[in-house]
Order: sequence, then C-alpha cells, then structure tokens
Amino acid sequence: MAQYNKVTAEVVEKLKAIAPNRVFAGEEINEDYIHDEMPIYGKFAPEAVVEAASTEEISEIMKVCNENCIPVIPRGAGTGLAGGAVAIEGGVVLCTTRMNKILEYDMENLSVRVQPGVLLQNLADDAATRGLLYPPDPGEKFATLGGNVSTNAGGMRAVKYGTTRDYVRAMTVVLPTGEIVKFGSNVKKTSTGYSLLNLMIGSEGTLGIITEITLKLVPAPKEIISLIVPFEDLNACIGAVPKVLLSGLNPQALEFMEKDIVRMSEKYLEKQVFPQVIDGVEAGAYLLISFDGDSMEELEQISEQASEILFEEGAIDILVADTPELKKNAWAARGSFLEAIQADTDELDECDVVVPISKIAEYLEYVNSLEEKHGLRIRSFGHAGDGNLHIYACRDGKPEAEWKEKCEAVMDDMYARANEIGGLVSGEHGIGHAKQEYLERCVGPVEMGIMQNIKKVFDPNLILNPGKVCYKL
Repeated sequence: MAQYNKVTAEVVEKLKAIAPNRVFAGEEINEDYIHDEMPIYGKFAPEAVVEAASTEEISEIMKVCNENCIPVIPRGAGTGLAGGAVAIEGGVVLCTTRMNKILEYDMENLSVRVQPGVLLQNLADDAATRGLLYPPDPGEKFATLGGNVSTNAGGMRAVKYGTTRDYVRAMTVVLPTGEIVKFGSNVKKTSTGYSLLNLMIGSEGTLGIITEITLKLVPAPKEIISLIVPFEDLNACIGAVPKVLLSGLNPQALEFMEKDIVRMSEKYLEKQVFPQVIDGVEAGAYLLISFDGDSMEELEQISEQASEILFEEGAIDILVADTPELKKNAWAARGSFLEAIQADTDELDECDVVVPISKIAEYLEYVNSLEEKHGLRIRSFGHAGDGNLHIYACRDGKPEAEWKEKCEAVMDDMYARANEIGGLVSGEHGIGHAKQEYLERCVGPVEMGIMQNIKKVFDPNLILNPGKVCYKL
C-alpha cells in the first residue's frame, strides 16, 4: 500500500509556478470539490486544487506530484454518481474544466477534436449546427466529455448508437509520471497491438489524465418521433422489448418506467404527459420509444409497424409524440426522474446494474420484493433496450444507523442477484470508491488482480486517483 505525502507549502509554490492564479489551497478551496453528486459516498477535502489549462501544464504538475508521492485526483464537472472524483486521501484535485475548447472538426473523416472540459451539451449543440450528431446521450448534459470518456458513459441512445467507447478514436494522455502519450488514431478500425485507447476509456482517472479527445460523429437524422406506450403491468411492458428489438425497426431509445416514478416526475414538473387510465384500465408501467430517420413519412411507417407489435404484446394504448412540445414534455419527464426522487426523500443510494434484457422483468420483480423484506422504499427506471437499470433506495427520514444497515442489506441483495443472472455491477456510472466491494464480488480475485497489475504498470507509485475502481486503500 502506498504511503502518501502531504501537500507542503513548497509544493503549492511549485504548482503556482506551473499554473499561475489557478492553484487553491486550504480555505481557498471551493466546497464543490469535496464531493460529487452522491453525498452518501462521503465528503473528502483535497489539500489543493489546480485548474489546469493545457496538456503541458498537467505534465509538469504530475511530475511534481509523482516525485513527492502526492495523490492526484482528475476531475471534470463533478457530476459523477460513484465517488470517482473525490479526494479520499487528500492530495491535489486536478480540474480540467478550463480546458473547454472544441478544437477542430474534420468533416472528411466525420470527427471532432476536443479538450476534456467541453460539456456534452455544448458539443451536441455545436455539432448540430453542422448537420452532425454526437450520439452518446447520458442523462447529465452538463458533464464534461473527459468525464464521459473516463466512465464510458452510456445514456438513452445506446440501444441504437452504442456508448461513449464506440465514438472515441484517439486521445492524448498524461501518465502519472508526467509523460505525454497519444493512444489511437483518427481511423475507423485498427488491429494494431493492445488497445491502450480502450483501456483508458472507462478507467475513471486511475491510469492517466485525458487532455485531448478525437470523437467520431455521424450525420444527424432529419426527423425523430416518440411513442408513449402504457401497459397494465411491468412484466408485459418488459416482455415487449425483445420483440421490438427483433423487429429490425432499430429504435434510437427504448426506456421503461413504472407508474410510481412517472407520477413522481410529473408532480415534480407540475405537468402530466403519460396517460394514467385508458378505457378503465390503469397503466402500471410504460415504454418510451424513439425512432429517428430521414423523413416523417418513413417514421410514420415505422411507428405503425411498432404499434402492431406493441398491441400484440399487450399495450393498452399508444400515444404518438410527433410534435416538438409533446416530445419535449415526454423526455423532460424521463430526464427528471433522478431529480424527482431526490426531491421526494432526504437521502438515497443508487444501484446501476446492467442485466441481460431477457432478465429485466425477473430482476425487477425481485428488486420490488426487497421493499417489504428490508422496509425500505425503492424506485427504479432504466434503459430497456440495453438492460441498464437505475435503482434507488430512499432513506425517507430513517435514523442514520437504521438507514445505513437497511441500505447496505438492499444493495448486497441487488448486486448478488444481478451477478447470479449474468449481470454486471455498473452499466454507465462506474465503480469509483463506492462500488469496489461489489466489483470484487462480481469479477473475483483473478480478474481483480489483473486490473491491479495494469494499474501498477501505468502508475507505479499509485498516486493517480487512489482508492478507486480496483485498488482499495
């Protein structure tokens, strides 16, 4: 286990010489740097924060910290949900949000070169002005692209377009030793040695600091249509998903939600979008499906074919959201689920498992049974098209000791069952320090050992984002 040194006044002065007016220590540090978006995973104060402005600066910073064995925690916008960008061993938080330039579009190769601090929403908007689409669509639109790459962020369009990993062609990386390396290239395919590029994607800032990224783009679809599809119960709702996927209709997004979370979201937004009772039948669960294409005529035909399948599978009704306002309202309701849950309880914990699509209904039936078993309210929703589920345990005013005991028991049960049915710990939020134990239970000692050995090769002094993913403190 590494023994880390403190950030001394001498080290602070060296950092200030590298990044003038962008180094903060002690009481100068903004409280935002001590936590991410899941306060339950703890607050940890760094000894210093550096807001870096270039690859070269980051290289010099890493040399100083590596020589002095000081932990460095790479950080973007801090929107993570697994405690992946917090300073659990103190040290230096290295923030990349100032590195926020879209550097260059390559229209011939359909790609864009960006700095890691560019926000997802800013790239999406800028690419759209050129008739292009950056397909990854995580729920947090104001996360940085560097953070998205570091966690292999997914999102609602993953069912058609894939995750962030599928759009990263190349990157510049500063290693913990300060060396600057380039992984990948702006090409469409490669079989050139080990894929260090893919090793960096999803490594959560434990192997290197990403300072520049080349991303693939695609031509933007001209039209999008959405279907709101109520079902009487969750089993029928999830049972329809494989039929839609096998139909060849290629949905852009395919989300599921139970009625309780829909009502909660609509109350939060003060706007009802999803039908509650249709011909005397109450909706117990919903699919929200989007298709994209080159013309509305094409999408209307696709919608008709999808509707036939969905009615055969037990849909109560199908509401076509083909106007901008209706589409906006439907997806706004879906996008506010987490905020609605947060507003309805005093604290929560999240499980971000991914399971085989064929096991979603079975798994959620088990999850729902845990409410009674453990006396804890549970809310869930997720990406039906790829099996990634977001499940939240709600504190609801319980005393601290009772809450921690019940929450741990619920999480233990949920991760264990996901593992039993062939699932994995995280579909898109990552491991951070909060989910390490569940990762180890899932993959076993051999695989954990391999990951730890990879960490040592990249980071011999174990200074980069210590205590995250595979290396416990």
